[in-house]
Amino acid sequence: MGFLQKVFGSEQEETKGTNFYEAVESRRSIYGISNEKVISDERLKEVIEHAVKHTPSSFNSQSASVVVLTGESHKKLWHITKETLRKIVPEDAFSETENKMNAFKSGYGTVLFFENMDVVQSLQEQFPSYAENFPLWSLQSSGMLQHVIWTALEVEGYGASLQHYNPLIDEEVKNEWNVQGNCKLIAQMPFGKPTSAPGEKTFKPLAERVSFYN
Repeated sequence: MGFLQKVFGSEQEETKGTNFYEAVESRRSIYGISNEKVISDERLKEVIEHAVKHTPSSFNSQSASVVVLTGESHKKLWHITKETLRKIVPEDAFSETENKMNAFKSGYGTVLFFENMDVVQSLQEQFPSYAENFPLWSLQSSGMLQHVIWTALEVEGYGASLQHYNPLIDEEVKNEWNVQGNCKLIAQMPFGKPTSAPGEKTFKPLAERVSFYN
């Protein structure tokens, strides 16, 4: 059985398409999360590896990598982040920051997103006409991967949000989890079983954002 069949069942292609649209629509920022396991760790590994393998990248550079933290490693990440922020956030305002870190820590795990800047630099050297674009394309590729993993976690029953405490925590994170090479931390995605519903989401008129010409 293929990966899509495991996700969506054995429906016809049209039904699978509908489920894809529903998954994109259902993906939201979920901040209330618990550490209750929703799927097996083996399934979690399969889902994330599938996303990393099949998300597109410019020139098929495959510059993205992820580190998935669960258990004590997940908790340690948010302890590191909290203590890093403690050094720069005013004491009288730190309780709100601490509560936020504890909320992320209460989840099941965190996905760390990295981009290999050596790959980006190599492409700049190989294709100098596009040199200034490769860092931008690298970020676009990372953004696609973040969305794919975020939506996949939603499909599997986890809630997630996207955080950006880089570059404050970069070096300590890379040292703690042995991230080799010239890898740049792009984002952090804490996830867990949802314990609260997302807030209402409003939308601008699509006519202001989408145009069609024939």
